[in-house]
Amino acid sequence: MTTTQRYNVAVVGATGAVGAKMLETLDKKNFPINELHLLSSKRSAGKELEFQGKTYTVQETTPESFEGIDIALFSAGGSVSKKFAPEAVKRGAVVVDNTSAYRMDPEVPLVVPEVNEEDIKTHNGIIANPNCSTIQMVAALKPIQDQFGMSRVIVSTYQAVSGAGNEALDELRTQSKAFLEGEDLEAELLPVSGEKHHYPIAFNALPQIDVFQDNGYTFEEMKMINETKKIMHDDTVHVAATCVRLPFFTSHAESVYVEVDKEGVTVDQLKTAISNAEGIVLEDDPENQVYPTPLSSAGKCDVFVGRIRKDLDNQKGFHLWVVSDNLLKGAAWNSVQIAESLIKNNWLQK
Repeated sequence: MTTTQRYNVAVVGATGAVGAKMLETLDKKNFPINELHLLSSKRSAGKELEFQGKTYTVQETTPESFEGIDIALFSAGGSVSKKFAPEAVKRGAVVVDNTSAYRMDPEVPLVVPEVNEEDIKTHNGIIANPNCSTIQMVAALKPIQDQFGMSRVIVSTYQAVSGAGNEALDELRTQSKAFLEGEDLEAELLPVSGEKHHYPIAFNALPQIDVFQDNGYTFEEMKMINETKKIMHDDTVHVAATCVRLPFFTSHAESVYVEVDKEGVTVDQLKTAISNAEGIVLEDDPENQVYPTPLSSAGKCDVFVGRIRKDLDNQKGFHLWVVSDNLLKGAAWNSVQIAESLIKNNWLQK
């Protein structure tokens, strides 16, 4: 990103998995930083982190932390965002929030820049970053919606453990070692740390991400359903989701079924639309076993799509395989993209 002006940036939740990726992305994308403030909970304050050759001491987040801040990137949990995002806005900062705190607030734009960048300019100080699994799906669906219309989406996700944080990653490592050594597996975190029952994730599949709602869907599934409609500006599209946690470290994979509105659409037309879309990489060559995987997508900012095929019974139905790094495009990179859009389009002013 090229600009002569530089900005004061705060990263809230700097010691977490997403916070670390935010710093890595700010560095890699050469974001125009004047002053960098690293913020966390009282428990994590005092830790030292390196950024561009300089050592920073992480500070406890307080309302006064945001004095003089232009852009605040939040990734420290919904309760932290609810408490401190308004304080940041009050002091003149624009907040890009990576939690679920404001996503469905009608006054807060929910943004994937490749899909609905223009929504950023309607912000009143807070812009919400969507759920990681939603981001990669809507990015892949956007060119389909634009060219062929879209009436139904059914998605099953295969989500990495990093989406549950650093402690869950540690539990996967510990359980995997115990399993291979023939020891009992101790589960204390997944599928939801605050729930009564915990199940091992190592060599397992957990069909629960976040808490169950009264309708039988989990909160993660309802995020995908509701956020998709908001981001794509279409309350009429039918969306259903089943979200599953699997024992790998990075990148979420999704099996997506989509029904288009237009008659006679071919697989080649879908491939062309997707391959020409910003931020999407088509990896689809069945003859040579070419398709994206969580390992091949890790550490990359793009969304990868493969295995595009027409449904055998519904001529308007298509199946896609969508993979992306949940800590990058699903969180840190999407947040930094929003911040770049704020600067590029002169949308920092509330």
